[in-house]
Amino acid sequence: MKVYFWGVRGSIPAPQLPSQLRSKISAILERLNPEDISSPENREKFLADLPPWLFGTVGGNTPCISVRCGALKDLIVFDAGSGLRELGIAESKKKPKTLKYHIFFSHFHWDHLQGLPFFNPCYDPSVTVDFYSPMKNLETALHGQMTSPYFPVHMESMGASKIFHTLEEPVNFAGVEICFRKMNHPGDSYSYKIREGERSFIFATDTELSTSDFEKTEENVAYFDGADCIVLDSQYTLGEAIEKYNWGHSAFSLAVDFAANWRIRQLVLYHHDPTYDDRKLFNIIQSARWYMERMNIKGVEVVLAMEGMELNL
Repeated sequence: MKVYFWGVRGSIPAPQLPSQLRSKISAILERLNPEDISSPENREKFLADLPPWLFGTVGGNTPCISVRCGALKDLIVFDAGSGLRELGIAESKKKPKTLKYHIFFSHFHWDHLQGLPFFNPCYDPSVTVDFYSPMKNLETALHGQMTSPYFPVHMESMGASKIFHTLEEPVNFAGVEICFRKMNHPGDSYSYKIREGERSFIFATDTELSTSDFEKTEENVAYFDGADCIVLDSQYTLGEAIEKYNWGHSAFSLAVDFAANWRIRQLVLYHHDPTYDDRKLFNIIQSARWYMERMNIKGVEVVLAMEGMELNL
């Protein structure tokens, strides 16, 4: 099972500003010594030793993750934020091309829909796109954002075959099972869990963790316990989460506690606040690891979601 990250921001796209790029370049130049550029080897070492917030970026696109399972030729996609456009561009360059996509929606807030009108495969008549949601207004919601005055191209103009599925029970594709669970978010949001053989992966964006999510109920145990990886909303620091109670997002420290509580081996911090720059986000991952050490949490690997990142489960 391969998980690829196309969009990791929440709420609204957050492209890097020219001033932020200039600031990074300036900070790099301040660290540079003549010997650092005296040879190709020294240049590579200098770049490798730079902090990640300087040499690279987390990315600015809104939520979209693709999952490719070994037994399945189709591509599974979670959410259609602006990162979906990047996925479509990459897919258009592949040979042979993918002929069937399964797109699952956590909910229908704009940051999880806005990439759909720009998803190239949807305009290819040889492609089939299946859309899934437990929410009964799935088809209405997707058509609604592509109508005047919001967008000039209607969904009927998409040449791909489009099939809409209102989920009531888990679905299976060639031995790959996908189940779902309602999470705590204004207007509701759903997480999804993929099982393939002995491996399991959970996508749980846009959720505000509560005490009930930690309780050892039969339903919670069956869904969360022992998962290999969870991509989990961790938009805030704890102080911000307290200030923004009932906004539908979680603190990174609660995400760590949640992963430890359910013995989840890998935690991916996700749905980054659009106001956070790269430096703050990399400080957050350092703080999360410091918190784990201080609380003596073992057996959990915590990573920061970044565009272009791929996980092999």
